[in-house]
Amino acid sequence: MVKIGSLFMGGDHPVVVQTMTKTDTRDVGSTVKQIHELEGRGCELVRLAVKDREAAQALRAIKREVSIPLVADIHFDARLALAAIESGADKIRLNPSNIKDPAMIREVARTAKAAGVPIRVGANLGSMDPALSRAERARALAEEALAEARLLEEEDFQDIVVSVKSSDVREMVEAVHLVAEASNYPLHLGVTEAGPLQQSLVKSSAGIGALLLDGIGDTIRYSISDSPTLEVDAAWMLLAAMDLRRRGPQIVSCPTCGRCEVPDMLSLVTQLEARLNEIAKPVMVALMGCVVNGIGEGKNADVGIACGRDQGVLFVRGQPVRHIQPAAFIDTLIAEANKL
Repeated sequence: MVKIGSLFMGGDHPVVVQTMTKTDTRDVGSTVKQIHELEGRGCELVRLAVKDREAAQALRAIKREVSIPLVADIHFDARLALAAIESGADKIRLNPSNIKDPAMIREVARTAKAAGVPIRVGANLGSMDPALSRAERARALAEEALAEARLLEEEDFQDIVVSVKSSDVREMVEAVHLVAEASNYPLHLGVTEAGPLQQSLVKSSAGIGALLLDGIGDTIRYSISDSPTLEVDAAWMLLAAMDLRRRGPQIVSCPTCGRCEVPDMLSLVTQLEARLNEIAKPVMVALMGCVVNGIGEGKNADVGIACGRDQGVLFVRGQPVRHIQPAAFIDTLIAEANKL
């Protein structure tokens, strides 16, 4: 277990949702604005690119304006890690593939230990030797991360988080399993460079979800070529789908088929999704298009409607309540969910 600001990670603590800002860290105003947006979506830890000393110094001003812990993302120059710690970073990410000087790594370990700042050893396939064969990649990722973690431990530094990432789902999963088998470090999970929204949702959910099902993983980050708020939303959706954590409402709805009794079922689901911001609780809301699965799924949800040809049956916590006319489906679901 490690402590990151006021946040605990690892051990029996819940899986932490994190993302990375997509602003220039030196632009304090834009970065603070984006972090506030992420906080509002449930982000619990945010990483910022620190590519030069000006960015490292900007952390001090950013930290004064936000409440969630800040992770300084460091590549190539370990001296920037020292500057970030001085500016109040709550955690440091080092890439062992492009920071090779053992003496500097040891100095970062000593400085971080004195400041009570954890270090994530983040090995990334994109930073490694391109000559590696496919069969060698997962093991090389794991070994590189573990070697740097041992180097930190030689300085009596214990507050270590490890990540091993690839854009290849199978390689990432294999590498994480190797690290998990060889160590007890808290593990950060993610499929790196996973692409645009739809592709990333599939790849990231496959990789992260497979590991979480095995009981592996202490913090997760989706990598999406889009707004970081989508990364946070996706992370919470995955945790809710796996019954690990829930934040906000979740929809259970059928994909529709020829049995659907409601002509505009897909439109109704879209309307329900658009109005979810009216529900502030972690409730499950069901909207089903026929009686084949509708009644059963409606009963399993906190509140739901199983639709028939001319009306629907409202269920609240497994119990049928009354019949509803189609024009009132969405208003009724929102009102009943807010009553719970």
